[in-house]
Amino acid sequence: MSLDLEWNDKNLFNVPVTDKESPLKDMIIQYVGEKLSPENEEISVEMIVGTLADEFPELVFSLAEENWVRGYEQGLQDDRSLAKMFEE
Repeated sequence: MSLDLEWNDKNLFNVPVTDKESPLKDMIIQYVGEKLSPENEEISVEMIVGTLADEFPELVFSLAEENWVRGYEQGLQDDRSLAKMFEE
C-alpha cells in the first residue's frame, strides 16, 4: 500500500497518503489497506479517518471536539479584534 500526499484545492480530505515516516503510520496504512482493499492500492486520509471513526470513535470525537472549540475561540478572538479596529 502507498500513501501519497498531494494537496489539491478540490478536496483535501480525499488525499492519498504516502511517506511511511513511523511504525505507527505504517501500521495504520497497512491496516486500512487490508480492511478496505482499494482497487488502486492507494490509501487516502478520508479512508483512514473513516476507519478510525468506525473502530475508535472516542478518538475521532475528541479530535473533532477540540477542533470545534479551537475554531470557536478563534472566531471570538477575531470578533474582538474587529471590534477594536472599528473603535479606533
